[in-house]
Amino acid sequence: MTEQRPAPSVPAAGLRERKKRRTRDALLRAALLLFLSQGYDKTTVDEITDAVDVSQRTFFRYFANKEEVAFAVQDLVESHFVAALRARPAAEGPLTAMRNAVLVAWDTVDEAISDVVPVDLYMRGYQLIESTPALLAVHLRRSTELEERIARLVAAREGLDVDADPRPRVAVAAFSGVMRVTGRLWGQGHDTSVAAIRRMTEAYLDQIGPALASDWR
Repeated sequence: MTEQRPAPSVPAAGLRERKKRRTRDALLRAALLLFLSQGYDKTTVDEITDAVDVSQRTFFRYFANKEEVAFAVQDLVESHFVAALRARPAAEGPLTAMRNAVLVAWDTVDEAISDVVPVDLYMRGYQLIESTPALLAVHLRRSTELEERIARLVAAREGLDVDADPRPRVAVAAFSGVMRVTGRLWGQGHDTSVAAIRRMTEAYLDQIGPALASDWR
């Protein structure tokens, strides 16, 4: 008879962390579904916690407020883009590196967030941000903070002092402006797929050079 060995035990700390992650992810998914079904402004923390059957105290253990939970997945997506930019070859110029990084980020967004929420839920949540005044105002503020982070990364790639050389911030401003335009136009459309926003992003980024030409005629 073959001796049966006991299954390896999972450390208690590891189990606790997995349970915390499951609870946080459940709150996040419940919040996004409620925001989409009845609106961000009309959704209360009580409704989110009731959907997961936890207390308000548990909610505030993971999120400071509704705004934080609304942008939690966006944080992941932005970090995914920054990581993609860091990985671009040093030989690529700033605008080329940012263009390629954002397209790679859209191509791989599913694997970046699928453990937390389905990608289609995130995309509908992103459209909600673009169409909700209170969230859009926060999104614009956060975008300014992200721009500075990217500008410093671009400057470091080019071996420049971001406070002495204006080019990194100017390049990032041009890139971010295009991203805001595509996000707004995509959010107004009916196709909320990743493929749709990727196509629009690529098409509009390709117009930066022509738009900066001195003669449009």
